[in-house]
Amino acid sequence: MELTAIKDAFDRVTKKQKLSNSKVQEVFDLIDKEIKQTLQKLQSSNDRESRIDCKSVLADLKAKLKDIAPLSQLESTQKELNLALSKYPKIVEKSFVPDISKAYRNIDFDTHTVNEIIGSHFYRQGLFEVGDCFTSGTGESESALAMKSQFQELFGIVDAMKHRNVEPALNWAMFNSDKLKPNGSDLLLKLHRLQFVEIVQKGNRDRALQYSKTCLAPFASNHMVEIQKLMGALLWTGRLEHSPYSHLLSPANWDTVTGELTRQFCNILGQSYKSPLSVTMEAGIRGLPPLLKFMNVMAGKRLEWQSMKQLPVPVELDREFHFHSIFVCPVSKEQSTEENPPMLMSCGHVLCKQSIMKMSKNGTKSFKCPYCPSDVNSAQCRPLVF
Repeated sequence: MELTAIKDAFDRVTKKQKLSNSKVQEVFDLIDKEIKQTLQKLQSSNDRESRIDCKSVLADLKAKLKDIAPLSQLESTQKELNLALSKYPKIVEKSFVPDISKAYRNIDFDTHTVNEIIGSHFYRQGLFEVGDCFTSGTGESESALAMKSQFQELFGIVDAMKHRNVEPALNWAMFNSDKLKPNGSDLLLKLHRLQFVEIVQKGNRDRALQYSKTCLAPFASNHMVEIQKLMGALLWTGRLEHSPYSHLLSPANWDTVTGELTRQFCNILGQSYKSPLSVTMEAGIRGLPPLLKFMNVMAGKRLEWQSMKQLPVPVELDREFHFHSIFVCPVSKEQSTEENPPMLMSCGHVLCKQSIMKMSKNGTKSFKCPYCPSDVNSAQCRPLVF
């Protein structure tokens, strides 16, 4: 499904519509102007001192409206708009293939796992009532209950952050500080910084100073520069927006910290930052077009790909969809698999197992590394785990 063509067609329609609306407004304004001028002339004819021939005034109006020619002016822009509108449904119909069954194979899914993923997705999106309805209907309520309570806590913290209330987030971060430290996260400091800035902006310098001694001082050994900047902000208590530290008031700071809190929250739970269902759907949408094109070719040649262990065509996905390292053998040009893993040779270069076995005649002889003059013994090659 090539969305670029659809977007371009839609943009053309909207552009033509704007031009048509602009032209209609322009013509209406001209007509309105002429009619108002004519009415003024007719109203002035009531004055005894001025004598105006009403018929001639109306005749002049008729002539001016004829010169404006509203129908002919609007006809061209309307034709262009209708043409763009007529083409758009055809492009949409051509771009979206209703039958995608040719592009997937029949796989036995673990129903329990799939239901857990779907239920988890609803809870991760904050759709707790929908999640409850789904899990009760599928009988997965026990496993979903813990997930629901965890994400209810997260959404409660995030909602408080939206209202500039950092206390729930601070309580959570302090309770989980031992788990945050191994991740190298300075989330707790960032939360204290938000709270400190709020106190400074409200004009309470003494309270801000006391807060810095209590909550910011423990971070001085590793974040001295950051804390020095916050101390400088004390000089502008109550008028921070007019200071060199005005960037501390940016709403983006709250959004950034909220995003990091969500990421760390999911990390501690052992969950991914993004919903697995959302990632799978997005990747599938991007990978479907080349598979559909490939299957149309395969159907004509009566070839079968159901037995293939990897995708028959390369599918380009952005970095956001890369979760594991991928190795492609430089000799066979094939992607490594569990049966054909990457192997580290004694010289330090890497080939897939099947390539090594082929070059070594199934391990019966040594061979030259394709990248250096070293002799390689297949018995000395070791599986490489990324």
